[in-house]
Amino acid sequence: MEETTTRSNFIWDAIDQDLAEGRYTQVHTRFPPEPNGYMHIGHCKALIMDFLTAEKYGGLSNLRFDDTNPAKEDTEYVEAIKRDINWLGFTWTGGLYYASDYYDKCYEIAEDWIKRGLAYVDELDKEQMREYRGTLTKPGKNSPWRDRPAEESLDLFRRMKNGEFAEGTYTLRAKIDMASPNIVMRDPAMYRILYKEHWRTGSKWCIYPMYDFAHPIGDALEGISHSLCSLEYEIHRPLYDWVVEKSAHMLPAKPRQIEFARLNMTRTVMSKRKLRALVEGGYVRGWDDPRMPTLSALRRRGYTANAIRDFISRIGLSKADSVVDTAVLEACVRQDLDANAARVSAVLRPIKVVLTNWPEGEKRELVVENHPKNPDMGTHTVTLSREIYIDAEDFMEVPANKFQRMYPGFEVRLKGACIVKCEGCTKDEDGNVVEIQCTVDFDSFAGCEGSSRKIKGKVLHWVNAKDAVPFEARLYEPLLPAEGEAVEEEVEETAADEMETVEDGAEETDALTRKDYDFLKQISPNTLTILRGYAEPAIRDCEVGTSFQFVRVGYFCKDPDSTSELPVFNRTVELNGLKL
Repeated sequence: MEETTTRSNFIWDAIDQDLAEGRYTQVHTRFPPEPNGYMHIGHCKALIMDFLTAEKYGGLSNLRFDDTNPAKEDTEYVEAIKRDINWLGFTWTGGLYYASDYYDKCYEIAEDWIKRGLAYVDELDKEQMREYRGTLTKPGKNSPWRDRPAEESLDLFRRMKNGEFAEGTYTLRAKIDMASPNIVMRDPAMYRILYKEHWRTGSKWCIYPMYDFAHPIGDALEGISHSLCSLEYEIHRPLYDWVVEKSAHMLPAKPRQIEFARLNMTRTVMSKRKLRALVEGGYVRGWDDPRMPTLSALRRRGYTANAIRDFISRIGLSKADSVVDTAVLEACVRQDLDANAARVSAVLRPIKVVLTNWPEGEKRELVVENHPKNPDMGTHTVTLSREIYIDAEDFMEVPANKFQRMYPGFEVRLKGACIVKCEGCTKDEDGNVVEIQCTVDFDSFAGCEGSSRKIKGKVLHWVNAKDAVPFEARLYEPLLPAEGEAVEEEVEETAADEMETVEDGAEETDALTRKDYDFLKQISPNTLTILRGYAEPAIRDCEVGTSFQFVRVGYFCKDPDSTSELPVFNRTVELNGLKL
């Protein structure tokens, strides 16, 4: 990843200019996830940019959890996010913080604003607030409560804090400009009443600050120099700057917000609300189900931190939204595993082959390389005896045109072993092939006189039946179909939820909309295929998380569901695909 800290981008160009002009003396970034779900691949662009920028400039980077909505948050998500950040190779050198650390300061600033005529307590209901807010083409109009005396607003705000009013009855709003062409600046809500116990502060608070209010205050209190965020927050930047400016006498720093385009990928769900619906609806087995785009799921599936960091480096930064083909991420992990994963033989759809001229009870040990391109990875020994397994797809009783694998009368080479000739097969009463008979050319073993003999047949992978290890292979497909796919953007939902709260001061909700239910109907029905196969003994005792290339099959990773009797392997990616 060294090249990623030397390759320029528009954000680093801006930071270079800030440092050269003396606007900041140290780069200090922060990553501010909301602990209301597991992080997914879409978050990696911001995550890596925040931490990598601090590394590049020898600065600091904070991890600050945006826990301003106790209705959604959980310690499970906090710990999962920490694990994912560490797995990607980063640490929060500037410290670990929570938005709730600043609740007292936010309240103090809110009271100061009320006293200075910068905020007022409003009592418009949900529908009224929406009506008064206006539209993108029509300015809003002032609330009847906008000119409420500061003393009255201060008294109501304190009574809101003391729990004297029901949810939705009062909202603290910033007094900015209801005719602003930027709809975010039309007296946005700063506080709402919410009777939810907070996982950190307990029942101390029944009013909670909005993100647009708490976030810039947290940045300034922590001495953040550059607040890097995705493009949907560009429209919020004037409010970000307004909050910092109006609180400057109570804050130690003035951060700069810079936006970049978020990450969108084909056939990938980028909404935590929808991902939660998949989990709670039983469409997947949990947040770390390998079909999910969460980092926990990708790690379980066998994706590597290096591959994900390489992927983010390759797609780069821009100010324009775009959609990245999922095949690019697959190519990155394929390239990483090609260089680092040991090779073993495994058959997913086994069919028995009997070597009819092989002496009963005899076995031969063969030395095979662990990696054909890296001799330093060493070798291991496999055994060949009278009965072996090959993949059923490598046999046809009546060969198709140009089929060069096993069929009666045709010779193939067993990888690392010898040439065999198919003599025939045995079928069950339903006509299914249950056994194949072959003869061995003993002179074709390495070191023998005929070892260099050329044949037309392919080299087939195989496993020895006598010591083969049974295992479960799990093959995954994307949750969304390729046809008529729609990129699900969390940003749109986040902005919609936040704007609704600005309108009516109500609690954000996890309730699914009709659009969400339509999304659930789009989920592909066959996203998981489970097969029982056989593999070399090398897979039996390896640690969970170990990746192999199953020769001619794909890259696989050992799953936590594995037992001593039945190892379980997830297919990370197929061998063939986009080349980088």
